[in-house]
Amino acid sequence: MARIAVAGFQHETNTFAPAKATYQTFAEGGAWPPLLRGNELPARVHGMNLPMAGAIEVLQKRGHAIVPIAWAAAVPSSYVTQDAYERIMAMIVADLAAQAPYDAVYLDLHGAMVAEEFEDGEGEVLRRVRAIVGPDIPIVTSLDLHSNTTPEMMALADAMIAYRTYPHVDMAETGGRAAALLDRMLREGRRPAKAYRQLPFLIPLTWQCTFIEPGRSLYDLCAALESDEVPSVSFTPGFPAADIHHCGPAVFAYGWTQDAADAACERMAQAVADAEQAFAGKLYDPDSVVQEATRLARTATRPVVIADTQDNPGAGGNSDTTGLLAAMIRNDAQNTALGLLWDPASAKAAHAAGEGAVLRLRLGAVSGVPGIEPVEGDFRVDKVASGSFTCTGPFYGGARMDLGPMACLSIGGVRVAISSRKAQAADQEMFRHVGIEPTRTAILGLKSSVHFRADFQPIAETILVVEAPGPMIVDPANLPFTRLRPGVRMNPGGPAFGS
Repeated sequence: MARIAVAGFQHETNTFAPAKATYQTFAEGGAWPPLLRGNELPARVHGMNLPMAGAIEVLQKRGHAIVPIAWAAAVPSSYVTQDAYERIMAMIVADLAAQAPYDAVYLDLHGAMVAEEFEDGEGEVLRRVRAIVGPDIPIVTSLDLHSNTTPEMMALADAMIAYRTYPHVDMAETGGRAAALLDRMLREGRRPAKAYRQLPFLIPLTWQCTFIEPGRSLYDLCAALESDEVPSVSFTPGFPAADIHHCGPAVFAYGWTQDAADAACERMAQAVADAEQAFAGKLYDPDSVVQEATRLARTATRPVVIADTQDNPGAGGNSDTTGLLAAMIRNDAQNTALGLLWDPASAKAAHAAGEGAVLRLRLGAVSGVPGIEPVEGDFRVDKVASGSFTCTGPFYGGARMDLGPMACLSIGGVRVAISSRKAQAADQEMFRHVGIEPTRTAILGLKSSVHFRADFQPIAETILVVEAPGPMIVDPANLPFTRLRPGVRMNPGGPAFGS
């Protein structure tokens, strides 16, 4: 039996987004549990689709003693403030030091965190943890598929294992895989050799989906390259909305010999390079997408789903832009629903007025993104709700949501699910909670890029992607990079940064 410290610090940072991640956003949690410390951690994450939950389960089943330190996550946004970063890291470092010694450390990290003072947020987490436990204690981490995996992270961790699905339905499974490798390292008394390669092009977030090609085949290859000699191969396509030197895709492998690790890594890196031109897809403007969805809905037997990818709160958007909503109203879309739209003031007004009331509202555009205007109109309050419910889909995996006062507002043939806290529209229960049955809509607009596919693709006739105005720019070539390393192509086959 080994004594293993477990801790986590997760944030996906869109450096181009309008709002920063403060300590309060980590304390509240939102779509995930609030900041957890010590013995409350295992019980609060148990049964959830989180890497920490999967890791704890595997480690305990294999007879190890878990020492829970702290775990924190916040909805994707702009930079993690210095105050938030230092306060959370102070907890982790202090509790690690107070409860030492350990035989190993497991860390639940994202890989795309950028703090105000640290470009490589996870690299700094690993540096501080390594300073506490020393060079001889194994440190194994799980990573998000969107990790901008850096050389420093590779150097400081003994092994890192990334998700293989986007939508991320394998988060708990990935934590379990990381824990299983850590267990093997402890039982056999050895650490694997490492191999790491970066790819010289950025991949738009929307086309990183593993339900479609080329992602589906590439992740099949990841699994096929593993063997007794190569316990782990990972491919992280990166989080392209991060203005940092090491933004972009990476491949890394671990083997019990250096030759084995290198061979698997080279094979995987070549496969990704060969697939560069396949990472693309069709985008619509707001009016065109509503008109196409309306045309398809006439003969469809299931909802036509529209992904409002540039306002994805799971990637740094604020879930309050109105380009798609305005187009739905302008084009007289019928039996249509959109969500989740973040607008606390309108939700409050709906609750005060009550169901059946008609309100004159300026809906959306709460965060003041330039060029985004509220939609003004007379909205009927169809339903009000508490915002507290349990998700039922495979992505959120039983997460207990607390989105504050919610409501369903309607105007013409369009219904809007609004919330008081931001969360990516990746679970059907978000709509059912406010009286909208998603399977009975003709057109369904979702503020999400890909995670929605886990719960909504099975009910969709087809999926269209709209390039409506918003802060989460879908094409990285349109982002104003200043720190990206020279020579990296800013989209597949596109122009190179610094050229």
